[in-house]
Amino acid sequence: MSDISNSRPQVAGNSPVPVHVAIIMDGNGRWAKARGLPRIAGHRRGADAVRRTIVAAAELGVRYLTLYGFSSENWKRPVEEVDDLMGLLRHYLRGEIAELHRNGVRLRVIGDRARLATDIVTMIENAEVMTRDNSGLNLIVALSYGSRAEIADAVRRIAESAVAGRTAPASIDEETVTRALWTADIPDPDLVIRSSGEKRLSNFLLWQSAYAELVFIDTLWPDFGKDDLSAAIGEFQRRERRYGAAGD
Repeated sequence: MSDISNSRPQVAGNSPVPVHVAIIMDGNGRWAKARGLPRIAGHRRGADAVRRTIVAAAELGVRYLTLYGFSSENWKRPVEEVDDLMGLLRHYLRGEIAELHRNGVRLRVIGDRARLATDIVTMIENAEVMTRDNSGLNLIVALSYGSRAEIADAVRRIAESAVAGRTAPASIDEETVTRALWTADIPDPDLVIRSSGEKRLSNFLLWQSAYAELVFIDTLWPDFGKDDLSAAIGEFQRRERRYGAAGD
């Protein structure tokens, strides 16, 4: 992995690479089912796709990469599958953080940590401390994450501040909400990708993705690689981003 400068790298002509790419990693279960394998086999192969995508994002010049690892709704899955996923997460945190650190990646995790096991939270905190001064790719992993819960939490804390007299209700604006989100110091995504052909955001970065470009690809997540990421970035570069303004 290479460190990423503060300038926006160019890949296709003079078109800028998106600063922040967010990915909804979907299709592990279908990948496994199509091969007559248990769902955990799909999740394990999905972890390989995570490694490929982190390397590819750094090589392509993406500065922020957010991966939707485990949603708040995923807790509703069968206990056995959740346990398998948590075991895979433990394995990843134990085995991958040192390599991420060597490659200059900064790791951050967003989501409701109260629902995660204590040892997992400890490993997350240690990984964040270890990598916090790294200047390469910013890797954000959404775990036990739901955008509606994030927004509700932000509103709750803003309301508490208003009741305590620290915030004037008349002063509350979009920036106030943005600063109260779990992603307060992370730029909004320029591009949101979803694998597996599904076309929905599934409670992922709803506030932050207000003006993101959305790209939906048919590739199942375990098969996702640099070519898929490059193709999605190419699609992003062909679009005209107007942010509500009139075009030519």
